[in-house]
Amino acid sequence: MSTKSWSRLTVIAAATASLALPSLALPLPGAARSGPADRSSDLHDFQAEQHGKPDVDNRRGTVAPPAAALAKKAGAATIRWNALGTPAVVTGPAPLAEGLGDDPEQAARAYLKANENLFGLSPEAVDALEKVAVNPIGDGHAVLLRQRFGDLPAGVDGQVVVGVAGGRVHHVTSTLSRSAAAPPAAALTEQQALEIAARDGGIDLATATVKRAAPVAVPAPDGTHRAYQVVLIGGGEGEPAAYTTHVDAVSGEILTRENLVDHHAEPDGPQWEVFPANPPADYSSADTRSRWCAAAGPGCDLVVGGDPATGKAWDVDHAADAPTGTSSGNAARTVENRASDNPYAVGTRGNAATPDRNYAYPWTNAWYTAKCDPAVLDRPGEADLEAAIANLHAMHNRMHDWSYRLGFTETAWNMQDENGERGGLGGDPEQGNAQAGARHADVRDNANQITGPDGVAPITNMYLWQPIAGSFYAPCVDGDYDMSVIGHEYTHAISGRMIAGPNAGWSGAQPGAMNESTSDLLAMEYLYEYGFRPAGETPYVTGGYVTGDKKAGIRNYDMSKSPLNYSDIGYDLVGQQVHADGEIWSAAQFSVREAFLKRYGKGTAALQRACADGRTPVHKCPGNRRWAQLSFDALLLMASGAVSYVDHRDALLAADAIRFGGKNQDIMWRAFARHGLGEGAASLNQNDPDPTPGFADPVGKNGTLRLTPLGEAKKAALRLYVGHYEGRAVPVADTDPATELGDTVEMTPGVYDFLVVGAGHGHTRVRSAVLPGVTLPLPLAPAENVASAARGATATGDGVNHDKLIDETEATNWASLTGPVAGKTVTVDLAGTEPVKVRRVQVSAMLRPNVNDPADPGGQNRFSALRAFEVLACDATQKDCSKPESFSVVYTSPADAFDTRLPRPRGADLLIESFRIPTTKATHLALRAVSTQCTGNPRYAGEQDADPRSATDCATASPARDQVRAAEFQAFTR
Repeated sequence: MSTKSWSRLTVIAAATASLALPSLALPLPGAARSGPADRSSDLHDFQAEQHGKPDVDNRRGTVAPPAAALAKKAGAATIRWNALGTPAVVTGPAPLAEGLGDDPEQAARAYLKANENLFGLSPEAVDALEKVAVNPIGDGHAVLLRQRFGDLPAGVDGQVVVGVAGGRVHHVTSTLSRSAAAPPAAALTEQQALEIAARDGGIDLATATVKRAAPVAVPAPDGTHRAYQVVLIGGGEGEPAAYTTHVDAVSGEILTRENLVDHHAEPDGPQWEVFPANPPADYSSADTRSRWCAAAGPGCDLVVGGDPATGKAWDVDHAADAPTGTSSGNAARTVENRASDNPYAVGTRGNAATPDRNYAYPWTNAWYTAKCDPAVLDRPGEADLEAAIANLHAMHNRMHDWSYRLGFTETAWNMQDENGERGGLGGDPEQGNAQAGARHADVRDNANQITGPDGVAPITNMYLWQPIAGSFYAPCVDGDYDMSVIGHEYTHAISGRMIAGPNAGWSGAQPGAMNESTSDLLAMEYLYEYGFRPAGETPYVTGGYVTGDKKAGIRNYDMSKSPLNYSDIGYDLVGQQVHADGEIWSAAQFSVREAFLKRYGKGTAALQRACADGRTPVHKCPGNRRWAQLSFDALLLMASGAVSYVDHRDALLAADAIRFGGKNQDIMWRAFARHGLGEGAASLNQNDPDPTPGFADPVGKNGTLRLTPLGEAKKAALRLYVGHYEGRAVPVADTDPATELGDTVEMTPGVYDFLVVGAGHGHTRVRSAVLPGVTLPLPLAPAENVASAARGATATGDGVNHDKLIDETEATNWASLTGPVAGKTVTVDLAGTEPVKVRRVQVSAMLRPNVNDPADPGGQNRFSALRAFEVLACDATQKDCSKPESFSVVYTSPADAFDTRLPRPRGADLLIESFRIPTTKATHLALRAVSTQCTGNPRYAGEQDADPRSATDCATASPARDQVRAAEFQAFTR
């Protein structure tokens, strides 16, 4: 856990408004540009850990709100300020204003005029705001207005969203600038800006498939910049690259960069044969596809209808008003892109033309049965390529139609070739690339979505999957058939378009995490509402088919069984990372969804489908549909994509106030509080790696726990963590008088898992109930850790960072970098000179984040984590413990002491464990490696496919075979 600088968080008590600078994607004053913002995006590939260049925002400084704005009474409302000196969020349990009239746009403008001190806009400036969209939220609306600076529109920020219902304002978010001055004249041309952005993004301008530059204004704390908004989508082989970059038109500086790649009729009308969720979960070759039809007819398993706005079938060209006879329509264009040399797959083919519009092609499970042999790509049937294209095309259309009914329409900047007169720019159907990169052995085990601004066609790449040594162990399957992955990628486009208006998307570390989470959640919800069961032990597993892991799929946890909370940001073994941190938001949102189901019921399968098809109004639907609707509504209420979890939480609460009259605030607050997003939760900015969790329910009756150290620990400084993690997590209470934390924590009632950690006392897991209205003692009696550096123990031996093995934190680790692994040893000289009787040890195989460590360079490989070990002992009062032969083995762990599953080791499987050993009298103990996940786990052993280009045996083909790492070794007398 890093130390939080509280000097950057100011509370304005007079106005009951918190000032948390900043809310935009701007660095904090004095913050280095290579800080958290620079590792904020990872490109959002489906399973990638580091690809491409991250989102950056190089605007610096802050504008303090004027005294008149700070002095304005906000009532019960909460105000969080952005770096431009205007409110990032204004929200509260009661309406912010009332009696503003029935016209939502005029009500929004009236509110802004009445709050000139807050927003800094004169009545004339409010009138000059450009209306971007007025999107419905039930009987209310999200009104999006945008500033102009001189003759230029704002290219990033300069926006305000006002949530209005019945003349009442419920929620406001903004990135407005107090200054609307025209920027200086340009010194650079559009071509120069294109060249600068291309160099910055590592894109070859000559082969780029999209290269667009438009003059815009970019507000910043140091004034308004004239800039070019450059959208580039690169060509060439390998992983895709795509960015929206704002280049200063005077200096050529990169102001912001947003990575656009998000990692994962008639009876005789068209028909598609598809897998509604995925092929058989046991990977058999049984063809279990369903026949989907645009209209009812013989042999049709499901009538999918047509475009919600026009009723036209998925294969119809709306401009020509005629069927294409192939995998091209208004909402999606689907082709093969095996060469992966062009994101838009120019010149490649879609489905073979079928005049009868019967998109039914043979499926033989060829990639699986061929065990990833690339030769099958050129055999008859082409590894089921036609079936893959048809399946992907149908799934994209399904997501289009489902999300349209939830509000992802033309005015919310959806993806369609022809929008008619319904708003938006059009010309941007979803580009689906089937079997992307299949010709390249190193393009595997992933999926991604590239989402540019409105009018730029988004691209999704669905890849083949296969095992790769020391990297990823997937079955030989085609991602074009896993709807949990397809839906995940498509949802990146949904959320990226709906949040922050038509020209920007998510930006930053916490936003990137919520982007990934939203994709998991909404893909799950689509499948759930239609009763399509994806591969997994529960319906809430993402990627269970493509990964081969039915327990958690591509994630660390099944979202319905996650222990994560807001204090865990950065918990994973790769540190602050969008996929792992996204699971925190998934856990919280899933709990909110469960609360809605408990209140409103699940309904019947028929009712679920009627709601999904838009045939039943949402206020008559089961709880999950109401939750899904609010999830869409909340996106429209956020004027910026640089938001924290707390900001997104508030948008969801506001959406409930607007659509449902606030009837669900109680259950929403309770669910959020369970996951650390209750009262008091706060974040310095959207990149904060250590946000403050809050477990109290502001509208419910809470309970309190008081830490009560006992026995050997009575005077110890103990820290209390909620959940399973300590390394990089944030404690909620402690008994150390030198910190600002107290020894009590207020929480919404329930049963919680806790982790107690203290210098000289190691790690102890406890569980306790929290009761409403009661303060209960939390008895803590951890034993003394005699192998603790805090007690004087020292460590020596093989490898580097020996002291990290006994520092009582899983945020660091010992490493040995030269093989063979077996026998690598660290010896711990226990505190004191007299022997002690050791009865128990604790060992952690957790890895530290991939941050630079001169002693352990080159990053870490998760397969290098310890799997099995021995404990050796020596008594210096009897033998010379400087000699290895004086040590004897007193304990040998099970071969799977740290057991992990497919497709790769997870941090959750490597956390500290307790091992009872025979009572041993010793002055010295040694931890000796027997195996790692690479050398000892049979799941990662042997040749697992028939691809001559790719090895799979970790113990012989991966550099990880020579490395071993462990985070903690602790020893106890009881």
